[in-house]
Amino acid sequence: MIPNDDRGLLLGDGVFETMLAVDGALPHLAAHLDRMAAGCEALSLPFDRAEAERAVRAATPAEGCFAIRLTLTAGSGGRGLDRPDAPVVRLFATAAASAPATTPATAILAATRRNEGSPASRLKTLSYLDNVLARAEARAAGADEAVMLNNRGEVACAGAANLFWIADGRLFTPRLDCGVLAGITRARLMALEAVEEVAAGPEVLARAQAVFLTNSLIGVRPLSRLGEQTFEAHPLVARLRDRLA
Repeated sequence: MIPNDDRGLLLGDGVFETMLAVDGALPHLAAHLDRMAAGCEALSLPFDRAEAERAVRAATPAEGCFAIRLTLTAGSGGRGLDRPDAPVVRLFATAAASAPATTPATAILAATRRNEGSPASRLKTLSYLDNVLARAEARAAGADEAVMLNNRGEVACAGAANLFWIADGRLFTPRLDCGVLAGITRARLMALEAVEEVAAGPEVLARAQAVFLTNSLIGVRPLSRLGEQTFEAHPLVARLRDRLA
């Protein structure tokens, strides 16, 4: 049970990771623990890597495809914003069945903006309300995902994924300083293929040959539609999806 004075519950003070487990295997666990450790350091929260790994492995079923979520909160605290002098974090892991995405996604351009000026925009914190609101916009419009711009009007990300596009045979993604989370699958893809990191407005997507999403659960998932714009299947997207499977 989470007590009613938990700072993660009350203030979104904490971080989380979501990773894919297939038949008990956690192929990218080290990268997720590295990112949680970096997030805790940025937020001045203690992190016990061995304890975190034990929690993840204990929560991982031996068979099937599951999303494993590792959550770390800043623990209990008194009323107000200030943390205790020595916070005692709360760490737990959960598993939820996760069917692989087998079809292209549809998306809209969300009105909800990404705050690139906030340190939280580049961390996987428990403060995810903007992403929740953007995804709600997408669902209300009958779409799967929401493409989010930042406050400067630049393309940033999707509600729960990094964003890539292909134009003139070249591969692009938003720069991290656009308010982008340094995704695990994003990094894996950029290690395999030449990618140009840019700060650009949504007009680049209107000129794109293909747009696709990446995260640890979906791998590479192409968009078939963004608003009224449609995209055909692209061989580079298919090749990247196979290489990252």
